[in-house]
Amino acid sequence: MGSKVFVGNLEFSTTKEQLETLFAEVGSILDVFLPTDRPTGKPRGFAFVEFATEQEAATAISRFDGYEL
Repeated sequence: MGSKVFVGNLEFSTTKEQLETLFAEVGSILDVFLPTDRPTGKPRGFAFVEFATEQEAATAISRFDGYEL
């Protein structure tokens, strides 16, 4: 079963592809969910990245905590 990681304080221009590329450095990504504002369709500034294992999620948290994209 996968493990989801919350990714906050993203710039509104951040894309799903950028997040996939970055987080693929630490493990197998099952899904990247980048919520958008319903009325405007613009990103809301956060995302959820789901990894294949809890260990990969923990590695991502420790490696990218405080990281600026």
